[in-house]
Amino acid sequence: MTAHPQHPTAPAPAEAPRRAPRARPRPTSGRATEPTTPVVPGPPVQAGADWSAWTTYDAAVVGFRNYWYPTVWTSEVGDKPVPVTVCGERIVLIRDGAVVRGLHDRCPHRGVPLSLGRRQFPGTISCPYHGWTYDLTDGRLCAVLTDGPDSPICGRVSVATYPVEERFGLLWIYIGDVPEGEAPPPVERDIPDELNDNAFVLGGRNDVRRGNWRFAAENGFDEGHAKYLHNTALWRLFKVMPAWNKTRIVERDGWLVRVQDEIHWEAHYPGYGTWTNKRWWKRRPLPDRPGKGRRINPVIAGLDIPGFVSIRLPGLLRVAYPEFIHYEWYVPVDADSVRYVQLMVRFEEGLRAQVFKLKYLAAIRWLFHGQFTAQDAWMVDVMDAPPEKLYRPDLSLTAFRRHVERSDLVVQPAERRRGH
Repeated sequence: MTAHPQHPTAPAPAEAPRRAPRARPRPTSGRATEPTTPVVPGPPVQAGADWSAWTTYDAAVVGFRNYWYPTVWTSEVGDKPVPVTVCGERIVLIRDGAVVRGLHDRCPHRGVPLSLGRRQFPGTISCPYHGWTYDLTDGRLCAVLTDGPDSPICGRVSVATYPVEERFGLLWIYIGDVPEGEAPPPVERDIPDELNDNAFVLGGRNDVRRGNWRFAAENGFDEGHAKYLHNTALWRLFKVMPAWNKTRIVERDGWLVRVQDEIHWEAHYPGYGTWTNKRWWKRRPLPDRPGKGRRINPVIAGLDIPGFVSIRLPGLLRVAYPEFIHYEWYVPVDADSVRYVQLMVRFEEGLRAQVFKLKYLAAIRWLFHGQFTAQDAWMVDVMDAPPEKLYRPDLSLTAFRRHVERSDLVVQPAERRRGH
């Protein structure tokens, strides 16, 4: 379902709904008091559409199960356990020799986080409270240090374990159901094919920001905001952007792609003036698809992407430039925060790869993965929807929501999950 903007002549609702009055505190004194005057209702809540038409999407407050999600950098997990939260599940990452293990970050005894614990024996983690000690491979309680070697509870308690894989310097965690004796799907299933099949160099940024993951994903795929929100970004200082486009969404190999049918560099609004992003110093227009650049990386050319921006489940944005690709994973943390995993990838080797790495560290990391996407994070943080009133460019949002509804997805429960 696509919502359309309200026609200017449409009648307004008779009365906008209002927030409930705030309760006044009762007097604490025993003396009689004058009757209090009624509280004036607060400002009206603007009418608009809710998300009832998108039942799966509306329920996915903390994302979807049965996916691999990137988390922290591999280099962040050393001798000490590291806590992370993915899709509302608290997990402790622990290095065990050459591999990293993932366990539910809660001791079943009294609920103390295992990430605060220590390793008394190789291949184990001990709760800091009473020394309940768990095997890292299967989460089984193998010793209780304050109850002696013959503690009868050993072997009768365990904590959930999580499959963990390392790719591209990131630790990926599988959130989902794995039948006993079976393995999860390969992590490569949830990584773009071009990253699995080609050599490349990357620069990246990884941080947790405020706002729900759905707002972050919608912002990334949103058609309209970049032309206005980002026209003050230093990354766009010398790059003219369209004033408005006519866009459609196509699906290709699991990706939803924004395809530009018309590009308008300026527009005249009668009685107000002309709106344009053109400036005399902006001399490099962005291509409407990566294959139209003057110099095109052969790997990117081979992808034959019909548009500049695309998105796929569970929440991965791909912005394809002619010579490099920017990827952005929106990993649910909890209902009010999201992990941004940003990778800038160039399919090069040798000297060109090293030059790109230097450029990334010197400028791109701050300009693009810092100041530019910080503007996005600002909007994701302050967004308050639904209710909402959508307009024509929001076809990108409704296409993503419709894609979610049509896919066979398992919604991650929003209530707290305690593990075994």
